[in-house]
Amino acid sequence: MGLSMCLAGSAITLKDGVVEQSNFSDYTVARITDVPEFDIHIVPSAEPPTGMGEPGLPPLAPAFANAIARLTGKPLRQLPFNLT
Repeated sequence: MGLSMCLAGSAITLKDGVVEQSNFSDYTVARITDVPEFDIHIVPSAEPPTGMGEPGLPPLAPAFANAIARLTGKPLRQLPFNLT
């Protein structure tokens, strides 16, 4: 989901102030075959268990933008990113 929001074709669009996508069938979400390989590291802790899914989502778009800017010299400042 995080990478999907970065890429063109996955934008949430508005028409007359209303979101056009009604569900995930109308919104392109990257599949596991569309994303780079990644490693997951679970750090042992004495703290009570909490959710594990969302902590990596907020920094994804800025990290992606920084990587593209380093490669191309072109800053990306608006989602979805235009890579052309």
